[in-house]
This record gives sequence, C-alpha cells and structure tokens, in this order.
Amino acid sequence: MVGTVDGNDAHIELDAVEKVFDVRRKAGRWRRERHQVRAVDGISFSVPRGEMVGYIGPNGAGKSTTIKMLTGILMPSGGRVRVAGIDPSRDRTKLARRIGVVFGQRTTLWWDLPLKDSYQLVRRMYRIEDVRYAKNLARCVDLLDLGPLLDVPVRQLSLGQRMRGDIAAALLHDPEVLYLDEPTIGLDVVSKAKVREFLRTVNAEQGTTVLLTTHDLTDIEQLCERVMVIDHGRLMYDGGLSGLHAVGESERTLVVDFERELPAVVVAGARCVKVEGPRQWLAFPAAASAAPLVADLAARYPLVDLSVREPAIEDVIARMYSSPVPAQTAVPAE
Repeated sequence: MVGTVDGNDAHIELDAVEKVFDVRRKAGRWRRERHQVRAVDGISFSVPRGEMVGYIGPNGAGKSTTIKMLTGILMPSGGRVRVAGIDPSRDRTKLARRIGVVFGQRTTLWWDLPLKDSYQLVRRMYRIEDVRYAKNLARCVDLLDLGPLLDVPVRQLSLGQRMRGDIAAALLHDPEVLYLDEPTIGLDVVSKAKVREFLRTVNAEQGTTVLLTTHDLTDIEQLCERVMVIDHGRLMYDGGLSGLHAVGESERTLVVDFERELPAVVVAGARCVKVEGPRQWLAFPAAASAAPLVADLAARYPLVDLSVREPAIEDVIARMYSSPVPAQTAVPAE
C-alpha cells in the first residue's frame, strides 16, 4: 500500500503531528479574544529514501506549515517528526546539512549580489569541498541553463530565473532530502521542462528524497508516482495520482475549435459543457486518455485547433468532499 513504510526504511516520518497557533481576534471595540487555529491536525505519513512525492492542497491547507516543521523552522504542538533519523526541532543545525529547501515566494539568495557570489556564500556556509562544489555547480549551471545569469545581481533576475537559481543553491551541498514549494512558479513552458528534467535526474542519480508542493498538476504527473492531499490540516488522500482522480471524480477539459459554428457535439466518453461560436468545451474523466476523443472528433468534424486543460487542485478536492475519503486513508496506486 502506498504511503506505508517500515520505520527502518522511512526517510521522512510524521506520526500524529499537530500544529496549533494562538491568534487574537477582535471581539468588540476594545476587547480581543484568543482563538486557536489548527493548521496541521494529526497528520501521519512516511516517505522512503529516494521517493519523489507530491504534497498538494489548496492555499491555507497546511502544506507550508508541514514543511516548516520538517525543516525545524516550527516546532510541532504534538506528535513526532523525524527526517533522516533526526528530530528537526531539536537538532536543526545538524539537519540543515542534510536537507535542501526551496520556497517559491522566498529566495535564499543574496538580493544585491551576483548569482555566482551567492553560490560562493552557500559553499562557505555548508563547507563544501572545492572539487565537489565545482562539480555540482557545473552540473546545475548546465542542466538549468544558468550560465548567462551567473554575473547578474539576484534583484535583476525574473521570477523564473530566480527560481532556477534557488533550486541550484539548494542542491550544491548534495542534500539527502529536498523540499520544493512551488518550484515552477513563474516559469515559462521551456523553463518548466528544464526544471522537471533536472529534478528527475537528481532523484534518479543521487537518490534524493523529494517532497514537492505545487498547484500545477503537470508537475505532479511528470515527477511523482505518489501524491498526498491535505486540506484543513488533515491528510485526505495518500496514493497514486490516477486513484486521486478516480476518488475525486475529477474531469479534464478538451477545448476544441471547429471551422464553423456547430451544435453541441456528441462523442463517446465526454460531454459538451459549453459552446461559444466555433469553440466547444468537452469534459471527460481525468484518468482517461484524450487520444480516443481527439481521434473521434477529427474523423467526424472539421477541426482547426484543440487543447487539453487539467483540473485545478481545488476542483479535485471539492469533488472529493462530495464523496469524502476518511482522513489518513492510504489508497493503493493503480
């Protein structure tokens, strides 16, 4: 069963982990009341060494809070956390040498320094040997196409360029575990492909354990065999992506442009949900292939163009609520 790992083999372990924040809310003109917000609510899962796992959910679900506990930035309110056998909150410095972290909206690079100088500072912080540093830097520069950016101050980089720079910085010291929070945010299609290929290579060749949070389902589909869904601080699903789509009954959308306006088309395996001039939107199960639909349409109708739109994470989770899965239930991958 996906997600069930023997304790001796687990590289990341969470057992009934909770995180509660105290917040004060206005309760009158002069008075404020203290309330507790449960950001993470009894989450348990294990990740074996070398696995690449998608950790997804809507904004505010508890993803970043979980990662901050896994890195030692936050201390759990309850439960047990272990990363590479280390308690992150008790031995954060020791753990820092064994993990890499990329937060999509927060850079770890030095704002006014050229990219290459930021990497030199990373080398000194982690005391990376010269030979290993040169080898890792050359590899990252080549695979992430960073050569033209090395002399550019970080503040002058675009968001996509900075993201590639941050990913390289997180991997210079050969971390055993890599946490990625929205690693492809702001990247164009070509850059996204480069980052995904780079992460696949690092995972395959280095055996790096990767926990990936993203709102881009394509990241998950191309990189991860296992996905976990968190919402309102609880783990709602743990299994294969195809199983998630089946549980959530999610749908992809085939957007088709015809040569002329037509009545709503009828095609097996899909339903027409919208018609606007010569353009029509066809919904079909996310776990199904679009190829038979395209072949059927092409054989029967005058096509001009088409595209496939993936379901939003929020839509998948919303559908899960219509057929709720017990929290902490692991569903086998198909």
